[in-house]
Amino acid sequence: MVCRLLIAALITLLGLLAERAPSTAQDKFIIVQSTTSTENSGLFKYLLPIFTAKTGIEVRVVAVGTGQAIRNAQNGDGDVLFVHSKADEEKFVAEGWGVKRVPVMYNDFVLVGPASDPASLTKSSDVLGAFKKIASAKALFVSRGDESGTHKAELRLWQEAGVDTKSASGTWYREAGQGMGATLNTAVGMGAYVFSDRATWSAFKNRGNHLILVEGDKRLFNPYGVILVNPEKHPKVKVSEGQAFIDWLVSPEGQAAIASFKIDGEQQFFPSAGRLDAN
Repeated sequence: MVCRLLIAALITLLGLLAERAPSTAQDKFIIVQSTTSTENSGLFKYLLPIFTAKTGIEVRVVAVGTGQAIRNAQNGDGDVLFVHSKADEEKFVAEGWGVKRVPVMYNDFVLVGPASDPASLTKSSDVLGAFKKIASAKALFVSRGDESGTHKAELRLWQEAGVDTKSASGTWYREAGQGMGATLNTAVGMGAYVFSDRATWSAFKNRGNHLILVEGDKRLFNPYGVILVNPEKHPKVKVSEGQAFIDWLVSPEGQAAIASFKIDGEQQFFPSAGRLDAN
């Protein structure tokens, strides 16, 4: 009987000690709600081990479209939001869901299509003109259709081009409702045009005879921001660890790491911390 009591007491003591023990490196982690472009391009695979080696903080990424990432963060399912739709990011902060939007980096969007180029875009730098030609030719176009940052940028450009994609939905204009990689696969399979962030296209291997047909238009500018989820809304937010990640991203070391990420020798993202002209 005494032996059983001693064993029970020992188990209780060990449990208390475990609860009070300092967190191990494996216990130190944050959840980052982010976009498919940062994941599919390989950027996070490159960046995060550098950050973890320096801080001991593991970063667990949920890679979805920007719209879904924002909703997830609003629900408290993350500590940091890292996306690329500036207007939505600013709204997220203005409504109290985030602490502050911090500019991190930028790249650009590109319009990809088959080498046969049925809409005769002919390597243009005028994205609005290209969209008008696609609509006029009723050439197949595959949209992500998922409320991602890329999808929202695409819809904005169609609107500026004066094209009603809602009325064309299901005809020449198709909506994949998927991430960038899956949408690119669909477009290649259908011989269709598709709007993509440059980094995901650079990392994409199943290109078939598709290539970039429109690039270089200032309207294709694509800025990324990072935001700490507001602990006043969600007290479980890991403030110190999340802020450490943000601070590292915009530090000279983090910005240099972003700049050094390349695919086939080509830089994919450009640091923007502190740059008023690139936010």
